[in-house]
Amino acid sequence: MIALRPRRLPLSLAALLLVAAASVDASAGAAAASGRVTFRGGATSLTLTTPAYQVVIAKRHFQITARRAGRTVLATTNTDALDLTGPNGRATATDVRKAVWSHGVLTLEVATTDASATLEVRLTPGADRYKVESTVQGVTATATGMHFAMASAGHWYGHGEATTDAGGPYTDQPWPLDAGKVADDAFGPASYQMVDPFWFTQSSAGIWFDTQDLMNVSLGKDTAGVAGLEVTGTPSLAATFFVEKTPKAVYDDYIGITGKPAKSDAEPYQYETPLWNSWAQFYTNVDQQGFLDYVRRLHAAGEPGHTASLDDGWMSHYGDFTFNDKFPDPKGMSDEVHGLGDKFGLWVTLWINLDADNYKVAADKGYLLKSKDDPAKPCTVEWWNGRAGIVDLGNPDARAWYADQLRALQRTYGVDGFKFDTRFYDETCAPAAGHTANDYVKLGAQLTDEFDQQGVGVRIHWTGSQKYGFVTREIDKGTDWTSLQAAVHQDLAVSTIGYPFVETDMVGGSEGKPPPSKEVLIRWAQAAAAMPLVYSSTSPVRVYDYVNDKWVNYDPDTARLYARALDVHKRLAPYILKQVQATVRTGDPIMQPLFFDFPSDQRSYTISDEWLLGDSLLAAPLLKPGTSRDVHLPPGEWYDVKRGRTVRGDLHAYEADLGTLPLFVRVGTPDTKSLIAALRH
Repeated sequence: MIALRPRRLPLSLAALLLVAAASVDASAGAAAASGRVTFRGGATSLTLTTPAYQVVIAKRHFQITARRAGRTVLATTNTDALDLTGPNGRATATDVRKAVWSHGVLTLEVATTDASATLEVRLTPGADRYKVESTVQGVTATATGMHFAMASAGHWYGHGEATTDAGGPYTDQPWPLDAGKVADDAFGPASYQMVDPFWFTQSSAGIWFDTQDLMNVSLGKDTAGVAGLEVTGTPSLAATFFVEKTPKAVYDDYIGITGKPAKSDAEPYQYETPLWNSWAQFYTNVDQQGFLDYVRRLHAAGEPGHTASLDDGWMSHYGDFTFNDKFPDPKGMSDEVHGLGDKFGLWVTLWINLDADNYKVAADKGYLLKSKDDPAKPCTVEWWNGRAGIVDLGNPDARAWYADQLRALQRTYGVDGFKFDTRFYDETCAPAAGHTANDYVKLGAQLTDEFDQQGVGVRIHWTGSQKYGFVTREIDKGTDWTSLQAAVHQDLAVSTIGYPFVETDMVGGSEGKPPPSKEVLIRWAQAAAAMPLVYSSTSPVRVYDYVNDKWVNYDPDTARLYARALDVHKRLAPYILKQVQATVRTGDPIMQPLFFDFPSDQRSYTISDEWLLGDSLLAAPLLKPGTSRDVHLPPGEWYDVKRGRTVRGDLHAYEADLGTLPLFVRVGTPDTKSLIAALRH
């Protein structure tokens, strides 16, 4: 018997030995503060029980399952719950060799399919969450991850902007996430996409990976029905799992970690009318005459706005803050914009192309991020406009040099603010001495916060970025119906990872596609009107079609209907500003899925074309061709703005011609009367 391995002892004896070896200390750990945590070791499983939930670990075919009120709310797979990538390739967890429960922590030794590698797994239960830490032992690992059976938790949400095989994030964003196939092998804090390592589910479970490393994420893409979350460049992972009664409570738990917005970076007037940006109207073919004609025509058509923003196409070289010869009189251009009552904005970037005059200056002075491979040289990165270096914000002199050039633009040309379109760091570069890669999120936030982003914001993200309170604009979209749907879904996704001040990509889209049809443009403007902010570009008067090399002239009705949608947004502005104030207090999203307020309404978990703006207004815009749609109304009474009456229950074939944005005011809230008064018109 002495020669036998422990796992081949009689099951009852094995269980007794395991329990005898474990020292139970229920006074330790966060959960103990509100009730006793108990540990039970059995022949086939180990169980941690708290007053709110259980965690069950299968010893053979290693698996971790969270249960609440007798039902499973999240489970790993039983084939590769944990895995690693080592010198012998990928290996997966197999069985528990040893378990010790001591001082509120369950420590496991887990075998893998690589005989040389084991995993040390630590589970720490808390009152409403448990933490899993896994470290590879025996081999040098370059990645480690976890895999979950998605169906165990119902529908999935979170993540942020999703890369999919159906065109995401540009023309596709599945809502919920399990409605598509998501895969991103460069998921990290320096990504250009707005992402956070946070996911939550219909079952009210949540997952947060505490990492600053790049992740490889697959949600149903690599293996159907499996969520794979892998941390790269490290032999360890740390993940926190929330177990709550509602999805909103899981969101609240995450905001408790990230911090709520300290402020809104947008001024109140920026919530009332849109910023007009030249990008979708001209792309880089913009010139002074065309830009001014664009602004004049918008004013003549009665389209409201607060800023005329000149996008990419004005720089002599990327990284040189001088106008090219398409702009013979920049000060005169700025003066005319101001004379029309608008503020003037410019697109800028921290990328400095190799052919820019500023590149040699910055390289000679050491103002660029250094190469990881050769710290004596600047780091060279590829972006959509060529090869460049990146201004190193970790160098105070470099930051001051860059900011001084922006201020010179303001003084010389009357520039009021900037659209920052850039990355503040790249994983192929080395951080400045004394800094980590993640410090560049904070450094970018500090720099851009010195200037007015004019309601167009910056693309700063990852756990902890929420507190900066920036407006979040989406990544570029196409110009068709699927792009409009993706824009709506994406704002819901970004809102529910903690960024409340959202807007779609510029109304009508861009992405080098032919201009949107009249119907798409108007429906997009209507959807944006029921969001916190509006970001416009394509003129409802006329726009150039660079695909077919011709002007597209919209009929006069297009401008009228566009202005009507913007009028709805302006009428909502006092209510929206109340929500802004509330989210600074609470961290709650302004644009939210129906199930945040109605978690028992099971149908709401798959509703992808309706949302709540605050807790008192339901928007149900048309996101596909037609003049009618079905509307799902959660339990309770709702005031139908179009028909001027109170309704209950679902509405079938609800009529909404091209001039109608279906809106419903929730009856019985503090804002009911003021909203009805503002919208009844």
